[in-house]
Amino acid sequence: MEVKPKLFASDVEEPGGGKLAETPRDRRITKLPTPETGRVKSGWTIEDSEELYRIKGWGDPYFSINAAGHVTVSPQGDRGGSLDLYELVRALKQRNLGLPLLIRFSDILEDRIQRLNAAFAKAIARYNYQGVYRGVFPVKCNQQRHLIEDLVRFGKPYQFGLEAGSKPELMIALALLDTPGSLLICNGYKDQEYIETAILAKQLGKTVIVVLEQVEEVDLVIAESRKLGIMPIVGVRAKLSAKGIGRWGGSAGDRAKFGLTVPEIIQAVEKLRAADMLSCLQLLHYHIGSQIPAINVIKDAIREASQIFVELAQLGANMRYLDVGGGLGVDYDGSKTNFYASKNYNMQNYAYDVVAEVKEACEERDVPMPTLISESGRAIASHQSVLVFDVLGTSDVIAEEPEPTTDDDHLILRNLYETWQSISADTYQEAYHDATQFKDEAISLFGFGYLSLVERSRAERLYWACCAKILEIARQQDYVPDDLEDLEKIMASIYYVNLSVFQSAPDSWAIDQLFPIMPIHRLDEEPTCRGTLADLTCDSDGKIDQFIDLRDVKSVLELHPLVRGQGSDTNSEPQTTEPYYLGLFLGGAYQEIMGNLHNLFGDTNTVHIQLTPKGYQIEHVVKGDTMTEVLGYVQYDSEDLIESIRRQSEAALQERRITLQEAQLLLQNYERSLSRYTYLTS
Repeated sequence: MEVKPKLFASDVEEPGGGKLAETPRDRRITKLPTPETGRVKSGWTIEDSEELYRIKGWGDPYFSINAAGHVTVSPQGDRGGSLDLYELVRALKQRNLGLPLLIRFSDILEDRIQRLNAAFAKAIARYNYQGVYRGVFPVKCNQQRHLIEDLVRFGKPYQFGLEAGSKPELMIALALLDTPGSLLICNGYKDQEYIETAILAKQLGKTVIVVLEQVEEVDLVIAESRKLGIMPIVGVRAKLSAKGIGRWGGSAGDRAKFGLTVPEIIQAVEKLRAADMLSCLQLLHYHIGSQIPAINVIKDAIREASQIFVELAQLGANMRYLDVGGGLGVDYDGSKTNFYASKNYNMQNYAYDVVAEVKEACEERDVPMPTLISESGRAIASHQSVLVFDVLGTSDVIAEEPEPTTDDDHLILRNLYETWQSISADTYQEAYHDATQFKDEAISLFGFGYLSLVERSRAERLYWACCAKILEIARQQDYVPDDLEDLEKIMASIYYVNLSVFQSAPDSWAIDQLFPIMPIHRLDEEPTCRGTLADLTCDSDGKIDQFIDLRDVKSVLELHPLVRGQGSDTNSEPQTTEPYYLGLFLGGAYQEIMGNLHNLFGDTNTVHIQLTPKGYQIEHVVKGDTMTEVLGYVQYDSEDLIESIRRQSEAALQERRITLQEAQLLLQNYERSLSRYTYLTS
């Protein structure tokens, strides 16, 4: 993936002339992975963890680290109390809620709505804007019922509405949105039934706006309006020439998927005029893409859209609303730059620029200032959920200090050992190439039968010992040579996690979306290991090997060694591992609904947490899919499956291939498994 230079927020002027304050810091160099199985303090502080994982950059004001080294959650931002996330997870596990566990913080959702409305209220007051703001939440961002219900409830003081992009989403919005004066924006492809339902909903006292996305929809709206005898509120979605950037930059422009070109908008105006329905045209909508990282792109778009708006008003349309769509970004990596996983502006900058540009355009043409609408789904929903999952085990590179070779050892082994001995700050780059060459020669010799399996094993151990020593030196250098750039990833451990990337973080797999991932405890200890994450699925793509960083994208994540111990009887008890929990943050938008059933790993357990004066309460528990449920999605009946196993067991009993006790145990395990969580239990 190409990584472009980042424009920092300190380079972005606010409308008032000030700058966002953020001074980039160099990445901290930490120690080489060590084989310890215990905890390592080594003077490490929570401030070191804050800097390493950049939690202040992406997590403020909701996430931080306490003195115990645990991640804390402040659901009401800087206006309320906090919860220890690690202790919360432990308490939820005691309630028989297994990991992975999706925790939604309802208060964060409420706080995001309040902040967005406050930002626009401040901008409207600052510029003496003669209009109001009425936000809508795009249902496609997260359709889960409890979340939409919370959003409607929290949005009532602000007449916050909903946006539907399909007929099923329109069904949700019509049933749940009961706030007087709020808006219901109807986007997406529409057929006769969609348009008829939307127009009829006006009779329920709802402010429903049908946005025309295709030329053919103009005729449908006119026909349905005449048939029903109801004058609808109509909008047009414009394809702007202003270009977006980032992953969704192609959402705008003449060849964008949705919207009308300027000639098509004029065609729609004339059709509505001919039908004596031009007064129904009241809204202009545009969308230049999700997650816009650069404020200048937003400015260019709103400037062009404002001109289209005033021109439509002067053509005789009853223009009352301007919908700036989505695009308000989330700072996933905390760098406050124009990087695709960040943004070089804040919510207030965004509101200032929207209000200022629209006001200027309207004043110049003496057009009444419209009600401003935004569809800021990602910025509202991303922060409110945290996915917590546990590490099941690791696969580590064996890089122990090698035993000296002797004259009796094969020449290739002696060469590798001498290479290891020669590694220094002056020779480490040359030594890396030598070690790689000798390892390749060892594999070739083994292939021709000139090296035994034991000797090949020793050769590979020597090679990894060389790599470990070289990496330790390379980390101390100001510049890492290009040919050693991949060494960090090559030496990384694989942390096997109780998770399906395809179910819980599909954008990480599909479009290389970055999410903050970090341990939720042990943050007062130095993370001496480097690792990538591998999920439970039998798919090579089921991994996460890109992580947030200040100036680029890291291929490994700093993690702690698993803490292992023994039972009371070391001769009989197996080795045990203390739980190690990781959290994936800012994943509350799009991930839940876009997840799939790869390997039949279903929805995770979900809880809704709300702060109370005495701590917190669990508002809702949504149990994750059982095996019976996911098998039902692919047309398997659990009773049929059980009966098949029973018949096979009876046949095996008749042939004396299984005992009655074994058959009963198999059947009990089979039935019990069908009723259980699709993920592993710890």
